[in-house]
Amino acid sequence: MAEISAKVVKELRDQTGAGMMDCKKALKENDGDIAKSIEWLRQKGITSAGKKAGRVAAEGLVGSYIHTGGRVGVLVEVNCETDFVARREEFQTLVRNIAMQIAACPNVEYVTVDDIPAEIVEKEKAIEMGRDDLGNKPQNIKEKIVQGRIDKRLKELSLMDQPFIRDQNILVEELVKQTIAQLGENVQVRRFARFVLGEGIEKVESNFAEEVAAQMGTN
Repeated sequence: MAEISAKVVKELRDQTGAGMMDCKKALKENDGDIAKSIEWLRQKGITSAGKKAGRVAAEGLVGSYIHTGGRVGVLVEVNCETDFVARREEFQTLVRNIAMQIAACPNVEYVTVDDIPAEIVEKEKAIEMGRDDLGNKPQNIKEKIVQGRIDKRLKELSLMDQPFIRDQNILVEELVKQTIAQLGENVQVRRFARFVLGEGIEKVESNFAEEVAAQMGTN
């Protein structure tokens, strides 16, 4: 089938409130037919998920995950609207999956791209603008290439933009939306922390053979 244009994706998104990736997938599944794509999104419960995204989520859970023999640990706060939903197995499974996802993604530092500070974005831009392979390119082409590289880099830092470790066909953002549709409440990943054993500690390098020889020399 023909490539799905950004214009058609935007039109479907405006009509349904669903995410860009969900709209693109719906259009691909339905050969670009907007009416069929709307019905497909409704059947998946994704349109209702988009409408719930603006509601306040102040309940939820703080989940944890320990990996690799206690060498990597994660704490994550995932919010929902009610304590009732927080106790449901589906929500608790989502929290566990999110914690495992964070443990498996050492480069992820933020929940979404929007959470990345402006100074980090500017730093990445400065690095890319200074690349040797862009030296002889026109300024407008250079800026487009740099923007594409920055967008890719920022998504690497964003949890929501990672392929879900248990189903590489969907992003973490889509996993959360599926849970919203399933539970009927807004669900948001608020914050997380990843701990790596020994991280930030400057280890003293020692030569064991020299230590033994020195010790023997004193005896």
